[in-house]
Amino acid sequence: MEHVEPSQRTLVASELLMKSLKSLLETDTRRSVFWQFRRKDTEFCAYLRRLLNSPVFTFLMICSISLNAILLAVETDYRLRLSSSTFFVLTDALILSIYTSEFLLKLYVDPIAYWKDGYNVLDAVILLIAFILYASSSGAALHFHSWEIAKGLQALRILKLIKYSNGMRIFTKALGQMVKTVMHVLILLFLLMFIFAILGHGLYGDPETGDTENWGNMEAAFFTLFSLVTVDGWTDLQQKLENHGFTNSHAFTIVFILLGFFVFFNMFIGVVIIKMQDSTQKYERECKAVKKAAIWAKKQAILKKQQEEVKKLTQQQKTIQYKAFSELVDNFKKTLCHSDLIIVEDFCVSIPFIDLYLTALDLQDDTVDRLQDLYCEILDTLSMILQDMKGKSLPLPEKIQK
Repeated sequence: MEHVEPSQRTLVASELLMKSLKSLLETDTRRSVFWQFRRKDTEFCAYLRRLLNSPVFTFLMICSISLNAILLAVETDYRLRLSSSTFFVLTDALILSIYTSEFLLKLYVDPIAYWKDGYNVLDAVILLIAFILYASSSGAALHFHSWEIAKGLQALRILKLIKYSNGMRIFTKALGQMVKTVMHVLILLFLLMFIFAILGHGLYGDPETGDTENWGNMEAAFFTLFSLVTVDGWTDLQQKLENHGFTNSHAFTIVFILLGFFVFFNMFIGVVIIKMQDSTQKYERECKAVKKAAIWAKKQAILKKQQEEVKKLTQQQKTIQYKAFSELVDNFKKTLCHSDLIIVEDFCVSIPFIDLYLTALDLQDDTVDRLQDLYCEILDTLSMILQDMKGKSLPLPEKIQK
């Protein structure tokens, strides 16, 4: 090992000290920079968060979305739309302002966490599309077809209901989880259809003698196979093949229906059902966990309240002189109410234990009754023996004589 002089050691130590001081200064600078941008309206944000999570606000948003859906359906009547155009414009602006207020409030409460929720991102996209359509509605109204497309895109606002419905949220979550598995099934189905499309085109797509309408090219063959997969009008397709003289086409049709419909199509449905069940069970477990947490928090609050009340009572008992213990108990009973909550977690006061305990008492009483009957029988037997001994003038035992 090389020898290090004391001066070099001092230099290395000073360099390390300077680096540590620089890192500390940089950390303090960063903290001071972020500290300048800290929120100073925490109470107001907490109030807005409670307002956004309140049932009243949720009910208001559901009513607004439902009203928007009803107005979009009513607005499809061309005559009513022309006669009440001002009303529809005002209601549309009002509903759009409600959506905008919700977006701004949520963004103000937590601007970073807002974008982490997929449903909030969906709301933002829907609101952006609504603003684009609302801004370009005057120009789009000149072309009827473009205006109809714009009104159709406004129906996307109804998707905001997904966030306020637990059932729809479970369904959309299950759809998102099963996309990968379903894609694998669809790819396999596409490969199967591709193979049978080429085979069907080669067998039945002859331009002169074949069924060119259904098997003349790949596009027609794919559409025909899709009809066979859904088992929609497959008998008509088979009849056309027979009319063209392909009497041996039954095997082709039956094999494809067995593979496409009974295997892959039902596999697709099975995947959807399994994912829905998994999502539903997961949601139920989450609900149970939330319920247990709420019950536990309530129990803790009750216990804390009872402990505080007991402490107050004990302090009062220490300051008051009682002549007897019964007087202390009577005074304590006056503080009790019928509405007081009691947490029962002891095994001895649980319903199963009480049931077992009462059953054991019944068995014990039955055993005591049997023992008493046996004791009476023994006494009767002994008395009969004594009478027989007296009648035969036999000497009695010493214990009985005494």
